[in-house]
Amino acid sequence: MADMQSITDTSQATPMDNADGSHVLHKQSDLQHSPTTPGNPGSFETAKKRSDATKTELEANPDRFTMLTGDRPTGRLHLGHYFGTLKSRVEMQNKGVHTNILIADYQVITDRDTTEHIEENTLGLLLDYLAAGIDPAKTMIFTHSATPAENQLMLPFLSLVTEAELERNPTVKAEKEASGHALTGLLLTYPVHQACDILFCKGNVVPVGKDQLPHIEITRTIARRFNERYAKKNPVFPEPVAILSEAPEIPGLDGRKMSKSYGNAIALSATPEETAKLIKKSPTDSERRITFDPVNRPQVSALLTTAGLVTGRDPAEIAEEIGDAGAGALKQYVIRSVNDYLAPHRERRAELAKDMDSVRDILHDGNRRANAVAERTLEEVREAMGMKY
Repeated sequence: MADMQSITDTSQATPMDNADGSHVLHKQSDLQHSPTTPGNPGSFETAKKRSDATKTELEANPDRFTMLTGDRPTGRLHLGHYFGTLKSRVEMQNKGVHTNILIADYQVITDRDTTEHIEENTLGLLLDYLAAGIDPAKTMIFTHSATPAENQLMLPFLSLVTEAELERNPTVKAEKEASGHALTGLLLTYPVHQACDILFCKGNVVPVGKDQLPHIEITRTIARRFNERYAKKNPVFPEPVAILSEAPEIPGLDGRKMSKSYGNAIALSATPEETAKLIKKSPTDSERRITFDPVNRPQVSALLTTAGLVTGRDPAEIAEEIGDAGAGALKQYVIRSVNDYLAPHRERRAELAKDMDSVRDILHDGNRRANAVAERTLEEVREAMGMKY
């Protein structure tokens, strides 16, 4: 799937994969020990080899691949999402990969008690997709809630996994341990719903971060078990390959994980004035000379990393250039660089927002196309299961 990645959570972000990155809350220890990962010792290496081989094939024959990525509409997209997932989605689309982007509105309620602002957030995502270069003629953009046949795949898919397998999933484990509230049935079955997202369109590549491998493994398991149980002679589903993301880790402006809740993320749709205000108030340290040292000077280094991303320069080179001019000069450089970089995106976004009826039409058309795909896949599933009466 954001990231290139799978489903990302727009309420926060780091590089994708929590994009806040993503809606996955995995810890590295979970990945190493989860039975839903590609195995035990050496399992990551197996996934990495498979990913590298697929990348090579994708470059040569992009039209053989179908990709699914997506975001939960829980907030605005920011620089972390852009460099972690959105930029690479546009690149994959333009290479000729069959790209699909899911706005995972049903997954908002896996861990939330309200759908307040969901329409605003959904349309905001769509505006940023289009402004970033997603072409609705090449990429199908759709929502969970408008594609019932995709969601119906949950029923046969749930019969292919055990309760224990679901509870061992790192996302479920982390939420269960950290939330302080009862685990909802939707969150427990979240990995199966994500399998529906990938498999309904016969997705065979999913851009993910290392911590999302358990999700892809359970999707591969479901595809394999369905084919073995119901469709040995004519397999219905491919076993998707995780394409491991090489997106850089993007810290928030204060050196912590990038997250809307921390107030350290620059929204793509923020005004130049809002951007300047956010950067000016970001903390630094008492040392005047600017150096790039992520371990010992995380806050200064976070600003340098941001500047490096939007200018294409080495953060250490920027630090050397600013030198003894201090944090004030660094912040002015970051403000200028970020606003210059985002100016074309913001201009396109503002122009698109003048005609929201046309923007909604794009989503309606994507939903129509997704429904047609989902209905065809559901027909194949019913045929394989002997349920066409």
